[in-house]
This record gives sequence, C-alpha cells and structure tokens, in this order.
Amino acid sequence: MIDLHTHVLPGVDDGSRSMKESLELLTMAADSGVEILVATPHCNIPDEFDNYVSPELEDLFRKLDEARKNAGIPIRLLRGMEIFATPELPQLLRDGKVWTLNGTKYFLMEFAFDEDPDYCSRILRRCRELGFWPIVAHPERYYFLQEDLQLAFEWCVEGYGLQLNKGSLLGRFGSAPQRTAELLLQHGLAACVASDAHNPKRRSTNMLDVRGLLLEEYGEAYMRLLLEENPKRILDGRALLGYEPIPFR
Repeated sequence: MIDLHTHVLPGVDDGSRSMKESLELLTMAADSGVEILVATPHCNIPDEFDNYVSPELEDLFRKLDEARKNAGIPIRLLRGMEIFATPELPQLLRDGKVWTLNGTKYFLMEFAFDEDPDYCSRILRRCRELGFWPIVAHPERYYFLQEDLQLAFEWCVEGYGLQLNKGSLLGRFGSAPQRTAELLLQHGLAACVASDAHNPKRRSTNMLDVRGLLLEEYGEAYMRLLLEENPKRILDGRALLGYEPIPFR
C-alpha cells in the first residue's frame, strides 16, 4: 500500500510531536503493509502553520529519513504537503515554495470546512491552468460538499483527484463524513484513500482496518485502485485511473 497523506514530520504542525513518535508512526505503517509513505505537513494556514520550503524543513525531513534507516524501518519516505487553499496558492506552486507530491505536478490541497464552494472551484481551476494537478484532501469532511455532492462529481469530471480519509470510512469523524465518503465511493468519484495520520492512537498510520473494509465492501479491484494503483500513479506523475463517475442529479 501507499499512504499519500500523513503528518509524521515531528514538531511542525498538529501531528507527530517528537522524533520518537514519528518513528512509531512509520513502524505502524510498515507493519500494516504500507511500503511508501508521504510526509505531508500542514502548509500555508494563515496564523497557524506556514511550513514553506526551507533549508530547515529539508533538514528535518532528512533527519527523519536517516532515523528511519537507522531504526531499520522498511518503508520509503517521500515529500509532500497538505496545502491550505488561499488566493496565494497558485503563485506558491509556481514559485516552488511548497512541496508537491514527490516533486510531481500533483499536490495535496485542503479547504476550510465551511468554505464557499465557488471559491474552491476557482482556486482549483487556477492551479490546473498553471499545469498543476490538485488532489483534494478529505472532501467528505467539508460541510459545503456534504450538502452538494454534485460538486464532487463536477470536480472529478474536471480531473481533480479526491482523497478520502480512512477515519471517515471507519466512522471516526461522525455519520455525515462517513456517509459522504461511502457515496463518493459508490459513485466512482474517489481517486485514493489515505490515513491522514496525526498520532499513533486515534489517527494512526495503520492501514489494515481500512484495507479490510474496502476489500469486503467494494472488492479487491477497487481496493487496489484506491490504496495502490492511483497513489503510485500520483507519485509517478501519471494520469489517474477510475470508474465511470456517476452524477448525483
């Protein structure tokens, strides 16, 4: 499996608090069958987390990867960010001030839960016009999308990837995100599923539970598409695969 969305860099956001905790998260991921994990610290959140590309952030990533190697954890660690969608985001991408996913044109972006959907669509379009390919983090958690699922269909048709959280599918964020995630899967709109791990307990990197759920509820082919094939394509900079998207209206 490949996990595209994790907060394992220590001490930079609301995820891992220490190098020890980061190594615990990497060990849990490897033990659950994850072979590649992308560190995606929060970035560009006004008055909260900046985390733009810097020598300090590069050094922290290298230190974590070196500690992983020294601990013998059999997992490949790659760079990325969960980038908050401000009006400056397209310029940040163009200027190379944020990490895309493994240096490809794909990047992970998030919105405020109560954001204006028209604003979201405009930012997505501007980023795509610059040649970058958005992967929308946990769309099932956004209130505006829960109220208008047709928007998810429109985004999918436009070519934007939708990344579901394992915790949503497992009911850990409540019934609304869970039901929305299920509907997105049933309508063929999800590109991938990731952990969005923050800590070794409630929001961990263990992917066995969601793998089992997807296998049981949606079959092996869909499970592999969401946890293996599309994540690999994203990291290689290749086009996403998927089923024919089904509209809601």
